[in-house]
Amino acid sequence: MEEQEKKHKRRVRYKGNYPKSFKDKYKELNPEKYADTVARVIQKGSTPAGMHIPILVKEIIDFLQIKPGQIGLDATLGYGGHTLEMLKQLDSKGHIYALDIDPVELPKTKERLEKLGYDEKILTTIQLNFSDIDIVMDEPNQLNFVLADLGVSSMQIDNPERGFSYKTKGPLDLRMNPKVGISAATRLRRLSQSVLEGMLIENADEPHAEVISKAIINETKKGTYIDTTTKLQKIIEEALQFLPKESRDSEIKKSCQRSFQALRIDVNREFDSIYDFLEKLPDVLAPGGRVAILSFHSGEDRLVKKSFKRFFKEGIYKEISTEITRPTALECSTNRRARSTKMRWAIKA
Repeated sequence: MEEQEKKHKRRVRYKGNYPKSFKDKYKELNPEKYADTVARVIQKGSTPAGMHIPILVKEIIDFLQIKPGQIGLDATLGYGGHTLEMLKQLDSKGHIYALDIDPVELPKTKERLEKLGYDEKILTTIQLNFSDIDIVMDEPNQLNFVLADLGVSSMQIDNPERGFSYKTKGPLDLRMNPKVGISAATRLRRLSQSVLEGMLIENADEPHAEVISKAIINETKKGTYIDTTTKLQKIIEEALQFLPKESRDSEIKKSCQRSFQALRIDVNREFDSIYDFLEKLPDVLAPGGRVAILSFHSGEDRLVKKSFKRFFKEGIYKEISTEITRPTALECSTNRRARSTKMRWAIKA
């Protein structure tokens, strides 16, 4: 009996101008092929699926004062938007090292930049946590400029398979590197209420930490395995039904965002990584070397501020930012995810 020839399966028609489902956004996920669609998404203030719009680009480039022939580091490569702009400043002379812990996105970004002409002669990409910057350089005091964007990339947030957002159903994972450590779902099963409450307060300043942590632990005690983003979102939503009706929906949304943030920080040990990075930073910077750091919530910013102030008092940095730099209203209107960004900088003595 002859095998029947397989019929060609048509791709699902693009659902509306801006499909809600990640898998249906095939035009946004192919920016080279559907440039017009991607441009429209950006124009309305959204980030296209599978992309990340770099924040404070002009301000970063103006501060770093990159010159051809210099050596620099992008400690958090992500989609490569900042790296691309820094590469342009080198004018094919010099070198940039770019780190990222994410094994899913790093190869994509490397390939994207290679297609633009930036190969290993001028760009070295390394899968590495930025807390390990001391093992990147053969010798100390080599880097003329360093950038660290401490935010989660839009590619990670938008992909439901990564579990970074409560807005779409996916596995409650939250790991930057899904091959290392334990998932957020597993972490929740091991926590006591007091530890979880402290985590929500320390990592996200969550005002309803006691109520949320109690609700989560009660569910785990019942034998509930909170293994999806929507399960956790539902527990938080039900726990906060006591809030005034007029502000309930808004408050629940904020608490979901903060709770996911707190879990993500814990699972990836982000504060430990930031602390280690800041401690090692002066040793890799050349005299006069410049560093700019973007943070996205108060916990990150406090660590950066304290480190810069301490090393300034010790004479290791000759100048530090006295005020934070924020995106303009225009940038925030075209990129909503820029709104919470804070930039601080330092110059080594």
